[in-house]
Amino acid sequence: MFGWARRQFSFSNSIAVFISLSIMMCAGIVRAQESGGEAGVGAGIFRPKNPESKRSTNPTRPVARPTRPNPAEIEARFEDQLSDGNDARDARKYAVAETAYRNAIKLKPRDSRGSYGLGNVFADQQRWDEAEKAYRDAVNASPANVEALVALSFVLVQPRTGAINAMRFAEAQDFAHRATSLQPTNAVAFDRLGVAMMARGIFTADTEGAFRRATGLDPSFLVARVHLARVLRQLNRSSEADPLYNSAIEQAKDAPTLVLIADSMQTEQRWTDSEPVLRRALVLDAKNPGALFLLGRVMTVNKRYAEAEDAFKRAAEVNPKSFQVQNLLGRAYLGLERYDDAFRTYERAATLATDADRKQLGGAFGFGGVGDGYMNAGRARDAVRAYDRALQLDPNNTDVQQKAAAARARVPQ
Repeated sequence: MFGWARRQFSFSNSIAVFISLSIMMCAGIVRAQESGGEAGVGAGIFRPKNPESKRSTNPTRPVARPTRPNPAEIEARFEDQLSDGNDARDARKYAVAETAYRNAIKLKPRDSRGSYGLGNVFADQQRWDEAEKAYRDAVNASPANVEALVALSFVLVQPRTGAINAMRFAEAQDFAHRATSLQPTNAVAFDRLGVAMMARGIFTADTEGAFRRATGLDPSFLVARVHLARVLRQLNRSSEADPLYNSAIEQAKDAPTLVLIADSMQTEQRWTDSEPVLRRALVLDAKNPGALFLLGRVMTVNKRYAEAEDAFKRAAEVNPKSFQVQNLLGRAYLGLERYDDAFRTYERAATLATDADRKQLGGAFGFGGVGDGYMNAGRARDAVRAYDRALQLDPNNTDVQQKAAAARARVPQ
């Protein structure tokens, strides 16, 4: 009556639909060129470069004293904290980097570099809400900070469950436009402008023009070339798009650029084409979390759940605070019918989720699906536990309410 078996068999097909809908939400994390270009994903397809900093000339760090430090000491400590944050971020030691940038902000709260660096750390971990706040703080402190404007534009195009995404995408376009006005020769700013327009569903000559401006300013900017190819495909000009894709793949020398290309392919549902590109990226950087995440998506769509599990677990080792990594790892366990593992993984995801994402975990691709699996396995008592957890996250889910009642009726008294 409640369709437990039907849900179990429909999971494999439905997951492809779910992932295609959320394809831009979770592009993973990739290292990019230090020019600040979107050569990969610090938290998607773009890794903002580190804030400028320099070590203090004093070989020993200033020692805390009861008296108030003088401006020179504050400046030296601030620069050291920025440098520590940059080094830790580059080493993917995100907790250490976060602490260092927060210390920098305490020392000089009006210097935008501290907030900008903190935003980078959050963006690297797909902690979009926190990244947005930090970048907004940086822009408020320094409205002409082009790097912060571009980074904020990037974060705003990451769709978030329950968010008013149309408004956010419009803001992203506005911030990118401001960046291009401040630096008319900044290829990255024009690329982000085009990306924001695509996020709004604008595939016009103006969008094409933004990317052509970016590639014209920097002919070696493969990221903009790939974005241009995507626009051309949307404009039914595949004969122009394909050579751009092929040349980008051929010329890519680093994992981040390859991850970008693969992500663009996945956006166009070219799952099979993206796999060899991602595997090449992993040869260059075996721990690249963006490549691992996107590979996990390919495996999940193709129902290769054991391989998806491996990819997502490796991504989680580098990026343990990513909700989307844990969320899709849970889906892989559902596909493998390993419901205990799925339950534990969704619990981890719940600790990382926003309020809107927690509600999502109460559905068929969350604890509700775990309950269905337990019922199919004849484990009514465990099913009740899973359904109850789903209802804690989404109390108004009437489908789960009915299933929970039916499962309780099957529990031996």
